[in-house]
Amino acid sequence: MRHYGHLSAAQRRVLFHQEPAEFSLNSSVRTLGMALGATLYSPATRPRLAADIRKQQAAGVISMVLCLEDSISDAEVPGAEENLVRQFARLEREGADDRLPLLFIRVRTPEQITDLTSRLGTAVRLLAGYVLPKFTADGGPAFLEALTGAEVMSGRRLLAMPILESPELLHLESRAERLAAAARVLDKYRERIPAVRLGVTDFCSAYGLRRTPDMTAYDVHLVASVIADVVNVFGRADGTGFTVSGPVWEYFRAQERMFKPQLRRSPFSGRAEGLRASLIEHNMDGLLQEIELDQANGLLGKTCIHPSHVAPVHALSVVTHEEFSDAADILRTGPHGGGVLRSAYTNKMNEVKPHRAWAERTIHRAEVFGVARDGVDFVDLLAAGMEGENTE
Repeated sequence: MRHYGHLSAAQRRVLFHQEPAEFSLNSSVRTLGMALGATLYSPATRPRLAADIRKQQAAGVISMVLCLEDSISDAEVPGAEENLVRQFARLEREGADDRLPLLFIRVRTPEQITDLTSRLGTAVRLLAGYVLPKFTADGGPAFLEALTGAEVMSGRRLLAMPILESPELLHLESRAERLAAAARVLDKYRERIPAVRLGVTDFCSAYGLRRTPDMTAYDVHLVASVIADVVNVFGRADGTGFTVSGPVWEYFRAQERMFKPQLRRSPFSGRAEGLRASLIEHNMDGLLQEIELDQANGLLGKTCIHPSHVAPVHALSVVTHEEFSDAADILRTGPHGGGVLRSAYTNKMNEVKPHRAWAERTIHRAEVFGVARDGVDFVDLLAAGMEGENTE
């Protein structure tokens, strides 16, 4: 699989200076964490789930979570489990599993991990792993031990994506201690953790909050502070960190707007003015701003609850030609290089030692998401990524 693999080779040549590389379910956990991109959630109750997965794959979705937790009621769980087993069997019969998205199941209990792994039978080879809800140092080990048991049972690697969403991780008096304890637990399973996810909706719920479509998660100071602390503990660039994914954007239909649109006209002028109008109409300008703030704050990828969110996340994950040029110049000095370099774009300084970790991360992102051609911007990538997109 590869990002923008749903486009033709000719389209990719027009857009990319360096095309996104191929990867697979067997790639390193570091590469998979970087490659998750927009992780699309779907309730496990959907009767045409296998067809939905195929459809979203054809539209450029790389990772999906099939949810048995908050997206369905307690009474629906047994039926949803049965549906998952049927749908995985259908996907296996249809073949072409090398082109499926990375598929994760979000469970409620540790027991579901071993039970579902057993019930999936040979179709478990299509499964990337499990999403672990409300992860803490107290409850998390049982999920991870169940994952280890499921690996032994299935004879293959299974990944885990813990979600940090419990109130004790948010409360000021317990936050630092609880985050550090959760990090110590996950460190023992580092080769099974492609990403740590953030449950911002649950954090807001603990205080009766909900952001409007005019606001990003970073405008809610309580949420912004916990995101900063999570990145501080889990996102370090010294080899101890993990990929931390961005929070969900809840809106996908037109909403009444109080503030001005947040998209400037100039990037869209003369070529994609209709796209700009559509994005604003559906409050996607807020999503675009939040993605930019995610990346500025050390997050990569995003939890998505609607297919229309996928293309914006991926378009803003592609490395620009300018970023690639700066990163390559910094790394060209070698591991012991230093000093200050003038950017090839002559608009900034690149300080070799302080910017090295950024450059390494940027080059890795370039391998997975590609590098845009000089003169190709996010509007071009967004328009291309939205071709054939499902908006239902």
